[in-house]
Parts: sequence; structure tokens; C-alpha cells
Amino acid sequence: MLSYGVKVSEVFHGGDNVHKGVDEPHLFGSVRVSGPDPERRSYFSLASFSDPDGNGWMLQEITNRLPGRVDTDITAFTSSSELARALRRASAAHGEHEKRLGQQDANWPEWYAEYIVAEQMGKQLAS
Repeated sequence: MLSYGVKVSEVFHGGDNVHKGVDEPHLFGSVRVSGPDPERRSYFSLASFSDPDGNGWMLQEITNRLPGRVDTDITAFTSSSELARALRRASAAHGEHEKRLGQQDANWPEWYAEYIVAEQMGKQLAS
């Protein structure tokens, strides 16, 4: 975004309660701490920017979609790289699945499809 003249803040997360007497920048009742959320929880690592019109925006890292945050009737990818990342995650999970089976899974395409759809919908992932 910097190439478009938009300066994005560093990644940050919320820390201790601001009411403990800490005089630092805060966010939603917490001290604004530099760096991503240590537990890498969804919606906890943030960055902010203002567009050329002066509107303020907040970006959130989503590491696992929460239920109800995605239309359950649609599975879609916005880019080939997003789909490739989903396939890599499914591949890693499927490798563990085959280890538990003790053999190759001939139905791997169905397994991948179910895994990826469940992941996008925020449902329990196959193991």
C-alpha cells in the first residue's frame, strides 16, 4: 500500500488494561503493544492506516475464521495464491491423516475438498 502513498502502521496487539495507570497509546481498553499477538489468535493482530480521503482503517489478521463470519453457502478464493495456501494446509493435514491410516488415502480429492470447505466455513476440520 505504501506504493500508493498510504502509510500502514506497524503490526500491533492489545496488552494490559489501560486503567492500570499506563500512559501509552491504547486500543479498545488495552495498551497498544508493538508486534503481532503472541498467541497468533484470529482478529488480535492489527495494523492501521488512513486513506487519501482521511478515513481511518484497521486491518486484522485472521488465522482461523470464526463461525458465522463466512457465508456458509459459498466457498470462494480471491486469488490463486489464496487457493494454493489452502491446498498446502490441506496437504499437511492430509499427510497426518494418512499417517494415522497407515496407508495412502485413495479418496484424497474428496478429503481435501471437505477440509478446505470446512476451513472456509469455520467448521471443525477433519483430522
